[in-house]
Amino acid sequence: MSIFYYLIFPGFLFISIVGLLTAWFDRKITARIQWRKGPPIPQNFRDIFKLMIKEVVIPDTANPTIFLLAPAIALATAILAATMLGVVNMSYEVSFIGDFIVFWYILTIPSIMIILGASASGNPMSSVGASREINQLFAYELPLVIAISTVLFKVGSIGFGDILGYQAINGPFLYSISGVISFIVVLLCIQAKLGLVPFDAPEAETELGAGIFMEYSGVALGAFKLTKAILLYTTPIFLITIFWGGIKVSGFGILWVILKYILIVLLLTLIRNTNPRLRIDQSIRFFWGTMTMLSIVAFILTMFGL
Repeated sequence: MSIFYYLIFPGFLFISIVGLLTAWFDRKITARIQWRKGPPIPQNFRDIFKLMIKEVVIPDTANPTIFLLAPAIALATAILAATMLGVVNMSYEVSFIGDFIVFWYILTIPSIMIILGASASGNPMSSVGASREINQLFAYELPLVIAISTVLFKVGSIGFGDILGYQAINGPFLYSISGVISFIVVLLCIQAKLGLVPFDAPEAETELGAGIFMEYSGVALGAFKLTKAILLYTTPIFLITIFWGGIKVSGFGILWVILKYILIVLLLTLIRNTNPRLRIDQSIRFFWGTMTMLSIVAFILTMFGL
């Protein structure tokens, strides 16, 4: 049964399909905002398939071991994090003490692998992108951890099962003042984690020629692209899990979950299409300043029961 979970549902096959469909939805909404038609539904699947059958070109200046291992590890850990989230939503009983912390460490690994892969490529532009990715990672992690701590403090546990159980009895955290503030902070931090505008300085095609992914091609690039699509699926589910009551598949619950999921993806897409790219120093000031202060306010409100 565990093999089925990790390979089929809610594992690799399911999250790959939903992740690529979510990426298509993001591209389609972006096109409509820009008065374009946008790609057909199968386009992302075609793109990944074409990359998977193309040759991987390894630069002469690259460290081939790290260069090739980075996308493979990034994809594997993204799948593992998404599967953990799906399984715990299906049954609270499979949760264990501290599984939230384990999940969060796993979810950080794809960003670290992107940094290592770009650094191992030996390309100056990729190295600049890796440097920006490191700075941005350090910037958004601080307010993100504080904002999520508001939930953990209220529940008094670091287990997904306890978080979901608490919301089942007391209602979603999003329906409180501190919950709304924390949700906004986490949403914007996730925007940076996904590398979406206005926090796409590490990739910045117009400046760095794809930056962190500049030297990648073939199946290695396909693995990174699929990782991004899976994270685009995982992060909205994460928000729903810790702030919006989790996933209920009985009755009309699944319809409500789909509507919540689409709303979060739509918010991410609208943010990326209505804001200019920030410089990396502006991004760091934004997260260490405004977002950190907001997350602290949310934590204080939580302490006072708000």
